[in-house]
Amino acid sequence: MLTIYDRMVQKQIAGLSLAFIEHGEIQRTECIGVLEVGSTDYVNEETIFNACSISKLLTSILVLKLVEQGKIDLDEDINRNLISWKLPESDYTRAKKVTVRSLLSHQSGIVDPEDSFSPLHSLAQWPSMKDLLQGATSYCQSPIKSSLKPNQEFHYSDAGYCIIQLLIEDVINTPFPSLMNDLIFQPLAMNHSFFSSSLPIAHTASGHHKDGTRTIPSHPLYPYDAACGIWTTPSDLAKLLIDMMQTFKGKGKGKLGLTATTMHELMHTQGCHESVGLGIFLDDQGEQVEISSLGWGVGYQCMLVAYPYLEKGFVVMSNTDSGVHQMQGIMGDIYRTFVLSV
Repeated sequence: MLTIYDRMVQKQIAGLSLAFIEHGEIQRTECIGVLEVGSTDYVNEETIFNACSISKLLTSILVLKLVEQGKIDLDEDINRNLISWKLPESDYTRAKKVTVRSLLSHQSGIVDPEDSFSPLHSLAQWPSMKDLLQGATSYCQSPIKSSLKPNQEFHYSDAGYCIIQLLIEDVINTPFPSLMNDLIFQPLAMNHSFFSSSLPIAHTASGHHKDGTRTIPSHPLYPYDAACGIWTTPSDLAKLLIDMMQTFKGKGKGKLGLTATTMHELMHTQGCHESVGLGIFLDDQGEQVEISSLGWGVGYQCMLVAYPYLEKGFVVMSNTDSGVHQMQGIMGDIYRTFVLSV
């Protein structure tokens, strides 16, 4: 039987880091490979990877924290709270308003323009959320608008999470990264979690293409914090999962201070798509329910899976874009092995 390392060599995966959760605790971690092909700097528990779209899960947790504080309403028309930009009115939004709930569950009727939300071209060209949503940057060249009636169809949307980020900043009058740090990272002691704008390159795994060559630049950055801008470790994400699962099972509010009711809402089917929660995806029913989040960007892939009732799960992060969906590559192999133990 091939080991994880054998599969990594076979599939030209530079580095891999894993954290496994059992009985509501991090049971073990595994770190294999290097930070960069050709180097002797090996991946360890503190090695930082791009979380890519797993950032959306953390954004949903932050939103729910603000909902519990009475600062945001999941079901209110977003234009009531947006100040620096507003979603253009249309026949779709006149019939049904876009809400934070519909944005979190990718059912707002907003469809991302083609070739949008690419990595940052230059640190000197960091776009503002307002300019981006207005279609005034090369990162999103068409203004964001409603293309469908809300809650009628599922369309995975980075733009939706950019709107959430802007709404939070307009309402709280605080930068999104500062809020995430104060309300999520610090309470959970996620000490190895950062945003693109403050990434400590020295401790971060370089990105690689599917042929094993390094990406240029070596650390592609995304200027869309809420959608895909977080860099972190499997152990840090495991801390988040553990707090979520303990809260879900009614074992107190946890370090984030969220209620069990809120956590059940996060993991509840939303709108027209039975497999979508708030910032996560769902599979199966009852005590076998599985929650998951995937991330895939230039040079990186990651996967987070948990079983809330069983307080089990795992997080795996890689500094190689395998060129295939996670379930078709090495992460799918790890997932299937893990599922057999559930």
